[in-house]
Amino acid sequence: MKAILYADGAARGNPGPAGAGAVLLDGEGHVLAELTKPLGVTTNNVAEYTALIIGLEEARRRGVDDIDVRMDSLLVVQQMRGVWRIKHPNMKPLALRAGELLASFATRTIAHVPREDNTIADALSNKAVEENIGWRA
Repeated sequence: MKAILYADGAARGNPGPAGAGAVLLDGEGHVLAELTKPLGVTTNNVAEYTALIIGLEEARRRGVDDIDVRMDSLLVVQQMRGVWRIKHPNMKPLALRAGELLASFATRTIAHVPREDNTIADALSNKAVEENIGWRA
């Protein structure tokens, strides 16, 4: 089964209250899942990687074997493609997990998209931040 994954992370402050969001679509563009995950206080990059991970995990659970990932985080996309090195030690475990998940799909692509093409995942990541802030209050 083919699916498209849009993923995004958000942090209010860097670090600050953070959240991850992802939307998984079938090959025809119908929503299969909308995912949010409040992350406590962390960085935007951690939130971006977490969004990718939760989206890929959901795709695996649903039996997807052909995944097309789209993110507005150039850092995550270029690191997943092996173009940019992962310098920060805290990012390595997340990048390793995301890479293992991505590699588990028979067919896979990952592409950078402009922020305006990632609005649903962006809204979900901000919803997760709001859930996080509400939880802390």
